[in-house]
Amino acid sequence: MRRLPGITVVATLAVLVSAVPAQAAHPGDQVTRPRKRPASTTTATSPGAVAGTPPSAGTGARSGRQAAFAKAARTYGVPESVLLAVSYLESRWEGHRGLPSVSAGYGPMHLVDGRARPGRPHGVGEDPRGDETRPRVIALPPVAPAPPQDTLRRASELTGLPLRRLREDPSANIMGGAALLADYRRRTGGSPGAGPAGWYDAVARYPGVPEEGTVGTEAARSFADEVYATIQAGAARVTDDGERVVLPATPGLSAPRAPLPEPPVPMAQRRAHGPTPTPAPAPVTDIVVKPATEPATKIAAVLAAAPSPLPTARPAVAPTAKPTMKPTMKPTAKPTAALAAAPVAEVTAGATARAIAGTTAGTTAGPDCPRNVSCEWLPAVYRRLKGGGYGNHDRSDGPRKIDYIVIHDGETSYDAMTRLVKDPEYLSWHFTIRSSDGHIAQHLRARDIGWHAGNWYVNSRSIGLEHEGYLARGGSWFTEAMYRASARLVRHLAAKYDVPLDRAHILGHDNVPGTTPETVGGMHDDPGPYWDWSHYFELLGSPLRASGGDAARSVLIKPDYGTNSPNFTGCPGGCRSLGASSVWLHTRPSHTAPLVSDIGKHPTGDSTYSVYDHAARASSGQRYALAERRDGWTAIWYLGRKAWFSDPAEAPTSLPASGPLVTPRPGRSPIKVYGRAYPKAHAYPVGVPVQPLTPLQYSIPAGQVYSSGPTTRASYLRAAAFDPAEHRVVKGEIRYRQIQFGHRIMFVRASDVQPVSR
Repeated sequence: MRRLPGITVVATLAVLVSAVPAQAAHPGDQVTRPRKRPASTTTATSPGAVAGTPPSAGTGARSGRQAAFAKAARTYGVPESVLLAVSYLESRWEGHRGLPSVSAGYGPMHLVDGRARPGRPHGVGEDPRGDETRPRVIALPPVAPAPPQDTLRRASELTGLPLRRLREDPSANIMGGAALLADYRRRTGGSPGAGPAGWYDAVARYPGVPEEGTVGTEAARSFADEVYATIQAGAARVTDDGERVVLPATPGLSAPRAPLPEPPVPMAQRRAHGPTPTPAPAPVTDIVVKPATEPATKIAAVLAAAPSPLPTARPAVAPTAKPTMKPTMKPTAKPTAALAAAPVAEVTAGATARAIAGTTAGTTAGPDCPRNVSCEWLPAVYRRLKGGGYGNHDRSDGPRKIDYIVIHDGETSYDAMTRLVKDPEYLSWHFTIRSSDGHIAQHLRARDIGWHAGNWYVNSRSIGLEHEGYLARGGSWFTEAMYRASARLVRHLAAKYDVPLDRAHILGHDNVPGTTPETVGGMHDDPGPYWDWSHYFELLGSPLRASGGDAARSVLIKPDYGTNSPNFTGCPGGCRSLGASSVWLHTRPSHTAPLVSDIGKHPTGDSTYSVYDHAARASSGQRYALAERRDGWTAIWYLGRKAWFSDPAEAPTSLPASGPLVTPRPGRSPIKVYGRAYPKAHAYPVGVPVQPLTPLQYSIPAGQVYSSGPTTRASYLRAAAFDPAEHRVVKGEIRYRQIQFGHRIMFVRASDVQPVSR
């Protein structure tokens, strides 16, 4: 039997009936409040006569999208469970109002428009290296990415349905996806009507990934494995437009045969995770991780009892079996090696939870990825430039501490990004994740420093992940396959390099501060408000939950993504009303009050409602100090003032939260705020240029309170030579406290603030 990568199993799914359960039945799913929308007016035509058609015998009371899956499955002879699971991995059964994904895919089945033109990649507005001692101007090289497989037009050929209907009508889109699967089944020598196990090859080809060589084979298998794991575990949810869909669990599903025979390849091209896995290991499932309810000492005792080092593969667990041990953890707890078998990660053999970046990753020949993802080593270039200098990253000949994992979107296609990272005059990052199937390419070892975040201090202490897609241009949603692969990777890296799973350490590029007052306005804004942070942290196994009770002194931002639809401006062609992770921040508790201002982003003007302007927004998972509550509104301390957001009791957009808080020490206010934690001048040895302690244009008056993250000792990495042996690390005596000051994290001197009772 082939090994199936695990997904969290919810026990109730094993006995699903036609009714959807009242609570979430899959990791990250929430029972959402559906938006009020006009009823569908789609006209039924054959073979796409889905909408409005009564369910036939055997469908019971199923209607709407559930009936559309059933009809499409019958029409093309595709097992309904296969069709449902493929759709779940692409869109979680969402129609997305006919708007494209970040990789130009439409509808529940993610039918891809192969003629869509990818946007231009990052490189405008910010110096990605973020080191003013060696400024770097990025010239965008011309790229001609290979067009994706045009499954939208192929579906139109197979069904006879017009392109517009396939894009905009979810029922027609599902019919198109079923037709594609049946077509792939015929191409692989099969015929419609077989059981789910017989469709493995067709499922593997559905995302349209390359089939040549080891990498294409692995990516195809990985997607198919995830589909079959979903069939085994089952899923159920209510979509954002109010459709109730159920995929009953099939724990007894026999594992299919291995598809796409793999040609011999050099060992150097294979993934370096120890011995080559056998072709048919037993299926496994993830252990469910629940939020901590026990004292920290008891948690530590449970973790201490776990075997170490971890085995190279997780033991087989029946899909519906109850785990023998359920590690508990707080949402902000640092993951340990003992938790590597939890929802979406796995640590390689011998890795410890406190491994320093480079002590193991730098000595392996393949990618530093968990076993349950498709991953390849595609190195970034490291070369001297003709005009002087070098690119496109900094090498390290020793370990470095990893404090952050930075989430980006690349504003272009996977194909374009993986070409650009090979250009020595461009920028660099550690991993790229593909939208269609979640395939991952690693470009840098964890010990090496990518030029990706626009802040040298953050770059020198972080790992950067670029996701195929766009903040708002060309696409409006991210696929479930990409969310899952990214979460598995982050979970793995966090466990290996001791990075806490919270929003003080798992940052968006839009949470990284500028380094000096001059750079603040040009910092990038990705991944933006359409990245579903709540769902992402569910997949990470660290869900955003309330803590501290009614007496909590801080709040965790958490609007309901499916029903929270801020009205943005600035999208090409106009912004549609879509689910988002952000809330607007006003100067008074009123929707008509002005947005709070940001003197760094808008020195002479007001904040805007642009999708690219985060100046007056707070995002899911961010924790802020509570300032006041009034008539369904909540105020937080933000950028040196009170900022109000709508937070009604019947539809709350925040949760009570516990955690460290700081306020200016008496006699020290207003205190300075910094974009990096550098040492004082006397800490620099001879030959290393002193970096000025330049405060940003913000300050904190007396009486204000801010949520505090880690306390760190001042440091600066001097890396201005091609030979990493010439790099120097400068450590100072000053200690800094990281704070959630605005939309971005910032730093204050620990001696300038004092803790506030929680």
